[in-house]
Amino acid sequence: MADHYEVLGVERNATPDEIKKAYRRLARELHPDVNPSPEASERFKQVTHAYDVLSDPQQRQQYDLGPQPGFGGGGGADFGGFGDIFETFFGGGGTSRGPKSRRERGQDALLRVEVDLDEVIFGTHRDLEVDTAIVCETCNGSCCQPGTAPVTCDICHGTGSIQRSVRSLLGNVMTSSPCGTCRGYGTVIATPCVTCQGQGRVRARRTVPVDIPAGVDTGLRLQMPGSGEAGPAGGPNGDLYLEIKVKHHDVFSRDGDDLLCTLEVAMTDAILGTTATVKALDGDISMDLKAGVQSADIITIKDRGITHLRGSGRGDLRVGIQVVTPVKLDHKERELIKQFAAAHKHTEPTLARFQQGLFAKLRDRFLNV
Repeated sequence: MADHYEVLGVERNATPDEIKKAYRRLARELHPDVNPSPEASERFKQVTHAYDVLSDPQQRQQYDLGPQPGFGGGGGADFGGFGDIFETFFGGGGTSRGPKSRRERGQDALLRVEVDLDEVIFGTHRDLEVDTAIVCETCNGSCCQPGTAPVTCDICHGTGSIQRSVRSLLGNVMTSSPCGTCRGYGTVIATPCVTCQGQGRVRARRTVPVDIPAGVDTGLRLQMPGSGEAGPAGGPNGDLYLEIKVKHHDVFSRDGDDLLCTLEVAMTDAILGTTATVKALDGDISMDLKAGVQSADIITIKDRGITHLRGSGRGDLRVGIQVVTPVKLDHKERELIKQFAAAHKHTEPTLARFQQGLFAKLRDRFLNV
């Protein structure tokens, strides 16, 4: 890299006024409005950068000193294992840890996805539209204008840190702090990419294809590694997490991988028996109801529930029976019921013995409703 004093055409002991006059003279000659040639534009950037460094007393002093050795170097005391103590009290160890990288991992993203209950049985596919950060196509994550590259920082000379000697009770201690010019990166981007403003990434909308497996339930999170935001300066992508919410269904509810529903049966059909059709989520099911079926009876249909999330096979469909007693009867219907009642021995309504099974069935029927 060219010497800043040579770029401005001044001596190393030039005064601030002389540096300012030299910069103004060259700026009038090389400014793009006056001289639009590419060579003049590139030299104008060098002149401006040189002036920024030499016009700042602190940066000029550090530039004149050049890179400073740390502990263990020539002439410096070797404190060995005491470096960590100095780092604790003075903010930096005796040796530089090197510049930090501009490349960082992108942030993770969280999306909430709603699925219908019937989609949970066998799984489903979604193409999700996501507003996120993607790698800049202009600079391909380099942060620089095409054809350019980061240049070594003139202040820290690529180390990413500035070392200073501080007098303390223990003597002179060399402290280290991030370079203010390059912010600890060790390099400076002289010509940032105009598309991403030197970030190496831009905001955009992209489509993420997602295969939602069968058996998911509300609250479950699915991880998609590398589908999150792109990192700065071409860093790796973060992860995408999908939080599942299963929509409420008016007819069917869920108990683990079993599906639950209630089938209303007319009183006469319950007495005589009948065949009923249940419109399940994955197709119609024909059921034979035996004569004398009772309310709260549970009829289990194997392997017509939800596919297990882990493993193979499916849960069951449990159908709870609810016998419907007619409310409004005409005169003829009432007479027929009376004849039926007269043909059977009349008993007073009485409290039945406690049946744990009955209440368990009712609980299962209405679970998650």
